[in-house]
Amino acid sequence: MAAFLHLVKGDSAALAGAVIESNLREADARVTVVLLDGAPAPPLPARVAVRRLAPGDLDYVGLLDLIFAHDHVITW
Repeated sequence: MAAFLHLVKGDSAALAGAVIESNLREADARVTVVLLDGAPAPPLPARVAVRRLAPGDLDYVGLLDLIFAHDHVITW
């Protein structure tokens, strides 16, 4: 099972959406999206885990944990 982590900045949300959809087509793929710097979430299927690097959701230690927990890390 492949695990993909997408780190999305504000100016990249639209472009990232198509690649995320492609990742989901892989058998048993797990996809997590972390929105950086107040980035808007692209339209995503319900099975994508969305986190925000912000107080009350995800801090830098949590982000580092996610990076090591995924096979592929894609930055936008």
